[in-house]
This record gives sequence, C-alpha cells and structure tokens, in this order.
Amino acid sequence: MKAADLDNPLYYLENFDTLIGWVRSRHADLLLPEERKKLDSLDSLSQPARALLARMVMRSGEHFRVDRLNYPELGAPVTCAAKELTTARWLQQNPPLSVDELFRLITLPELREALAPLLEQAGIPRNANKSAMRTALIPIVPDPQPPDAWGLSRATEVLRLLDMALFDRVRLMFFGNLRQTWSDFVLVELGHQRYEPVAFSPESRAFDERADVDCYLRMQHCRERLDAGEHPSDVWPDIPSNSDNPWLESRRSRLLFEFGKLAERANVHELALQAYDASGHREARLRYLRLLERQKAYQKAWQVAQQAITTATVRPGEARGLERIIKRLAAKLHEPLVSPPARPSVPAFSLRLSPMPGQSVEWAVSEALQDPHSPVAYVENTLINGLFGLLCWEALFAPVPGAFFHPFHIGPVDLYREDFVTRRADLFSDCLGLLDSGAYQTRILTTWQQKQGIACSFLVWPVLSRDLIDLALACIPAAHLKQMFQRLLLNLREHRSGLPDLIRFDPGNDDPGQRYEMIEVKGPGDRLQDHQQQWLEFCVARNIPVSVCYVRWAPTS
Repeated sequence: MKAADLDNPLYYLENFDTLIGWVRSRHADLLLPEERKKLDSLDSLSQPARALLARMVMRSGEHFRVDRLNYPELGAPVTCAAKELTTARWLQQNPPLSVDELFRLITLPELREALAPLLEQAGIPRNANKSAMRTALIPIVPDPQPPDAWGLSRATEVLRLLDMALFDRVRLMFFGNLRQTWSDFVLVELGHQRYEPVAFSPESRAFDERADVDCYLRMQHCRERLDAGEHPSDVWPDIPSNSDNPWLESRRSRLLFEFGKLAERANVHELALQAYDASGHREARLRYLRLLERQKAYQKAWQVAQQAITTATVRPGEARGLERIIKRLAAKLHEPLVSPPARPSVPAFSLRLSPMPGQSVEWAVSEALQDPHSPVAYVENTLINGLFGLLCWEALFAPVPGAFFHPFHIGPVDLYREDFVTRRADLFSDCLGLLDSGAYQTRILTTWQQKQGIACSFLVWPVLSRDLIDLALACIPAAHLKQMFQRLLLNLREHRSGLPDLIRFDPGNDDPGQRYEMIEVKGPGDRLQDHQQQWLEFCVARNIPVSVCYVRWAPTS
C-alpha cells in the first residue's frame, strides 16, 4: 500500500481507492452485508464517476451545486459523471432542501431573487442580510422543499451525496478517529510525507467489534450536537456508558470533560459535577474541585482533595493544582496545612533588551547571548524530544498489536495510553541501555541519516540539523540524556512539553557536566507554568544545568 504519484492529476482517486480497498480487505467483518455490497459496487463505476464521487466525499457538506463542480481532470463532463452516480444511487438529484441547506448553497443576490415572494409574505425587505432572512423563513417554511419550490431556476441543479454515513464509518475504521478528514489524508498527507514501514498483524486495526465503531460514532454525534449549541441537558442521556475498551474509554473521558465545561457555562452545575466525576481526563478532578469551591461545598471538596493527594493516581501536572486548592480550602475550613516538600531553587538571571520588531522574546535573548565560542539555539521542546525519538525509533515503531492501523502513521496510536511503555519495556530498556555503553551516539546519528524526512511525532526535521545534533552529543552527557528520557517515559503526554526554550553550548568547558545550559525565557509579565517549573526543578535536583532568563525591555525613543 503506497501513496499515488502527485504528477498524476487523478492522484487523489488513487489514494481514495487505496483507503477504501484497505477497509474492504481488513475490516469487512465490521461492515453489514449491504454496506459491503455498496462499497463493492464502486468497482463497476467508470473512472470519471469514481473521481467525482471522491471529490464530493472530500468536500464539506452533502449538498452541491452542479455549476460549482469544476474538475477538468475527470476526462468527462461533470454532468455525465453525476448522471452515472445518480443512476447507481450514490447521488440524489434536486433533493428537498431545508432553509439552512439552501442558505449554504445560494448566494445572497440569488436568495433575494428566488425568495422575493416569501420575503414579502414575511414582511422582510429584500435588502435584508442572510441572518435576518433565515430567522424569518424558518418558522414559515419549517420543512425541506424541492429546489424549484424555493424559486431556484432550472439552471441551479443540486445534488445530494448519499451514504455519507457509510463513508464516515469507513474513514473512522481506517484512521481510528474522525479528526483526520478525507481531504487532509487523500489530498495532502499521502503525497507530501514519507512514513515508516510497519509490519501489520491481524490485530492491527482500530476496532475489533462493530459495537465499538457504533459507540465511537455515538460519542462523535454527541460532540457535534454540543458544538452546534444544543443544551447539555438534552445531550447527556445519549452519552454512551463506560466501555471495556481502554482506547474508547479514553475518548469518552475527553467527551465527558468537554461536556462538563459546557454544562458549567450553561449553569447546569450538578450535571457538570457528574461529568467531571465520571471522566478520567487528566484535568477533570481539578475542574471538579474548583466547581465545588465555587458552590461553597468546601467540606466535600476538602475530602475529595485529601483523598486525591494521598493516592498514587495523582498525575505530575495535577499535583501543583491540588496543592493550591488544598491551601485555599484549609484557610476556609481552618484545617491544619501540611507544607509541601521543599523544592530546589532554580537559578535565574535578567536581561535588559531592546524589542526586536517581528521577533519573539526568545529569539531576542538567543541573539543577545550568542557568542562564537558558546553558540545558542532556540529549540524549546524539539531537541530533547528529537534525540529521544532518534535513539528510541525502534521502540516507537515496533509492530505492537493495536499500535498502527494503516501505513501512514507518524507514531503509535497508543502513545499516551498508560500501558504504552510496559508493552515495549524490553525495547525501551535496550535503547536507553545504549546510553550506558556509549553506543548511543552512533545509534542517534545512524537513525538521523537513515530516517531523514520520515514523519515521526517526536521529530521536527528542519530544526534537527546535523550541526545541532553533533553539538548536543558533544556537550550533553549521556547520564543527563538518560535522566531526561526516563522522565519523558513516565508521562509522555505531559512531559513532552515544558522543556526550556534555549540551549547554550560551551564545548570548551573543562567540566563535562557544564558544557551546555538550557534556558527558559520569560518576557515582561510572563510567568513559569507548572509543567515548565517541574522540568526546571527536575533538572536542578539532578545537576542538569538550567536557568531562567527574565527579560525587561529597554525604553524606546
């Protein structure tokens, strides 16, 4: 399975056919007989008809005007391809249109001309804007009407794409999510990126049961209803119950967390508390406690916070938030407060700089600190993550069941699951063991050469130049890299960010542990975030050289 050649004007059709074929061959057991029959019928369509169908599937919405379908690469008139698709029941000609569907298809001048009688009946001036016209027409014409009933001319032919739900299901089974769209994938990703080849086992698919696909689609529908402004109370009964599938349950936790925030805004606080309590999202417990605080339910919040802080389930990014909540609650309830453990002091220095128009404060500091013997690079999270990805490439792309659904992943889909590291424990142990033997530099450089340009979620190739990697390997001790990589593996989701902005190299320093320094930059009025503070404190506690640079702008004339 490979991407089509972009020189082929119908490359998108090749990629579309590839995706459909992959699902037909590997997910057929998750499709109903009528769904399989429908997808099989694609083979009997002519190439122009399949190409037009692919184009329409990739566009937003289900209704299209024929006069706006302009695809000369089809090799046949759009009207002929559309007629074939209509006969094969992929399209419906001139379907009834709701007010919203009509307004999405027709321009304002066309609406004013076609709807003149209805506007007059509603007492709406013809020069009204779309919003006013729509608001007035919905109660007058609540049901969909054929295009000619709306006053559209015969020249304005409308087509409706049928079976879009089937295409969404296919897309979901291929990607394992609905975040990636047909157009993103078929038009862009396949043609513009290279991917690591991974061996696929029978277990390498997003879903094992049709019920899991249905559950995902129900959650997606709930999310869309919330995004469309439907009241959370109406959506709540339709959110699926908890799932035995860890991956689906993770998605359900995200849905419940977003639901809780929307319920808060709608002042349905009890419903928001239920959603946060049922969610396993990393921020759900803090939101739950803050909402209890706002409701002045201090005693209950205190009990929950005390229970949370003493359990092993507290995430690193959650601990600071819990400490702040407990401090506030202790003052309100006159409870004794246990002081948090002492934390190391992070070195800091100040710079007074002139603003550089069009440049970030990090770039300004980088330029100010630049020295021929001590070069400075603006790397933020890219360098340490990149070195980790290069060293552990084999572990990241190991063909673990359920990690890769198709040949176009930039990383394993279970990257943020709690069992991600344990499922690859031996592989990561071998990779990090190279830091003890001294063979890590060869592994990193070999991977950099062999995998250059291959998409990986840990690497930003344009930043990771050979010069930067050579400097990093010459200046950062292997023991420091190992400690930072081990922290990454403790919580990849949270620890991949928060690393200092700059790195200053000092290759001539006699002390091997002081040949570099990572520097976090804070402009006027900016402050350290929790995840940044935690990285800095981690480094200080292990003698990894870091500091914070606080910038003040010099007055301008």
